Amino acid sequence: MEGFYPSDVYGFAQLLTEAERSALTRLRAVLDTHVRPLLAEYWERGEFPEQIIAPFVDLDLMDPVEVREAGQAPSGLYGGFRNFEIGRVDTSTVTWYNAQAGLFRTTVNLGGSAGQVAELDPRIRSFDVTGVFALTEPDHGSDIAGGLATTATFEPAAGEDGQEGGHWTIDGAKRWIGGAFLADVLAVFARDTADNQVKCFLVPREAAGVKLTKIERKTSLRIMQNADIELSGVRVPESARLQNINSFADVAGCLRNMRSDVAWIAAGGAAGAYEAALRYVLERRQFGKPLAAFQLIQEKLAHMLSNVTAALAVVVRLTQQQEAGIYRDENSAMAKMFTARMYRETAALAREVCGGNGILLDHDVARFHADAEAVYSYEGTHEINALIVGRSITGLGAFR
Repeated sequence: MEGFYPSDVYGFAQLLTEAERSALTRLRAVLDTHVRPLLAEYWERGEFPEQIIAPFVDLDLMDPVEVREAGQAPSGLYGGFRNFEIGRVDTSTVTWYNAQAGLFRTTVNLGGSAGQVAELDPRIRSFDVTGVFALTEPDHGSDIAGGLATTATFEPAAGEDGQEGGHWTIDGAKRWIGGAFLADVLAVFARDTADNQVKCFLVPREAAGVKLTKIERKTSLRIMQNADIELSGVRVPESARLQNINSFADVAGCLRNMRSDVAWIAAGGAAGAYEAALRYVLERRQFGKPLAAFQLIQEKLAHMLSNVTAALAVVVRLTQQQEAGIYRDENSAMAKMFTARMYRETAALAREVCGGNGILLDHDVARFHADAEAVYSYEGTHEINALIVGRSITGLGAFR
């Protein structure tokens, strides 16, 4: 059962190129040296260890040198396994990284004009510009498609007929925006008061009228800092509007890609929970022998490993389809729904086999057990994703 990952018994990582695996090996070294030792302390404190940012930036994971020198472009599978690699160490850390490399970069690359993408994507890859995805609102999560209440009103420049010199005024609120305190810009989705369509604006975090408040007392993803954001009379130029997001259908195109990212995160979390539990039961002795020697423990280990294997199979095939140009809402929704459930179940079994010590941060399992609850709900709850799949199966929408 030896391989690139102890939990990848079917060898899915062998689909990566040697250069891609080399980049992931560099990532693993940084995770082991700079991230893993800090996790228990910062999870308990409910703070983000900002000292890990520089080592991550130095890795240049979105455009790794090994892949460039091999004459390749980073594949979708590489991007997925990048989330898997970080996720098997910590769910908050991968959520923070994916906010930049997944959510924000996807929003700009799919929603921006050719000129906007050409300007911003290199800066996003290098972390010269950092950003977050600000869609969810205090009163609108699952119903955000029809319920989005943040507004944007266009004000033409004096004496101009076109929009080029005009400004937008944004009013509203966003909630659960992870990583907002570290971002340069917020990708804010707002409803145009003129045509009632949803558009996206790159709002500087420190713009006048923007107020961020940390969401306190979380029991999950405690390292990841989530924000409530108030936007009151915030003015941005027309050049700050992503030109190719002009309806919620365009937003849905972004979400279709993002759900596959989160499915990889969930698969990584399940792997991390399983691997942490395996380490514990091999070391912990009861009744004169390792816990791993008991039949009931081995059954649970087999159950956990099969969950991880199934989750990996789903995300690998989904990513292969997307690289072939097949993007279906129901496919990404089913992958997110399934892998998040596998993460939740695997983390619960991992906590079980660790007994009372399973609720201590010292053994890693407790973090995964708590953090699985957040992944189960974000980027579409289990129920909403199930209804997307159900609509595809039956041809009947059950959202209203």
